[in-house]
Amino acid sequence: MAPLLGGETLQERSKGKDVRQSNIVAAKAVAAAIRTSLGPRGMDKLMQLPSGEVLISNDGATILSKMNVLHPAAKMLVECSQSQDIEAGDGTTSVVVLAGALLDACGGLLNKGIHPAMIASSFYKAAEACTSILKETAARQVELSDRESLVNAVQTCLSSKVVSQNSDLLAPIAVDSVLNVLGDNPAEATNVDLRDIRMVEQLGGTVDDTELVRGLVFDKGSTKTAGGPSQIENAKIALIQFCLSAPKTDMDNNVVVSDYAAMDRILRDERKYILNLCKKIKKSGANVVLIQKSILRDAYNELSLHFLAKMGILVVTDVERTDVEFVCRTLGCTPRATCGFIESRKVGYR
Repeated sequence: MAPLLGGETLQERSKGKDVRQSNIVAAKAVAAAIRTSLGPRGMDKLMQLPSGEVLISNDGATILSKMNVLHPAAKMLVECSQSQDIEAGDGTTSVVVLAGALLDACGGLLNKGIHPAMIASSFYKAAEACTSILKETAARQVELSDRESLVNAVQTCLSSKVVSQNSDLLAPIAVDSVLNVLGDNPAEATNVDLRDIRMVEQLGGTVDDTELVRGLVFDKGSTKTAGGPSQIENAKIALIQFCLSAPKTDMDNNVVVSDYAAMDRILRDERKYILNLCKKIKKSGANVVLIQKSILRDAYNELSLHFLAKMGILVVTDVERTDVEFVCRTLGCTPRATCGFIESRKVGYR
């Protein structure tokens, strides 16, 4: 090859055959990476993430999502696994292994001189034939009212997971949680929003301590420092996003007070300000208050908790910003950013 002169660029054009061969090799490499994790006797993969965290899993979608895949054909297999996870929730490893095997067979057909368009059309015909055969012989429709069949199906899915030995406990919990989200008549449901199901992890205990709670579970319980109630019946719940503490300046300023009378007036005004906020919450009819965590200043202080406890209001603090949408959707309430818009109709009833 002649040397490149100044200002010239190397333009290399790959033939279609070379590109197809490269795509097949890349897809086979991805399939080979997770093939050993397939099935109940599949091996777990130990992965170190860029953040330094160590992850152990044999779930195909999880493994592929953590891999740094650059080749376009390999990325398609990753997206195929993710689509399978969203649509069916299982079989994420199987689809990738099956796709890799089909592409391996394509390599032999291409070497025999068969045109790629002919191979693609044959795959479409084979897919239609497989679908009809599965519907006629192998596939059996499971009614959502048949809980026992649903539990058996979930136990089959868990047989290849790390928690397979606890499938007798976890499978009924998974089935009951989905059926509860579907409502009173699950037969009419066409899809389920899994965002309505939340898993809360707690330190300590074992997998055998797992239980299904038909309601909301917070990482932190209600505050008991001010002597407020710890249990409320017929609760009217309000989720507030403003702070129950003294306001602060937008900039980091210091106020120096040298007069005792002025200092007493500041404390008296702060007490009056917080008491006014608590009275507006009480006036709305709410007897349970959820306070969102704040990063700018204290979302609450001991004085506000004291006033709310005296008013008989149960308080749950430090609600994460990412959980606000789920909490509001579950309770049927609207988060309030200012105290001036707390009304009875904006309070979720539970």
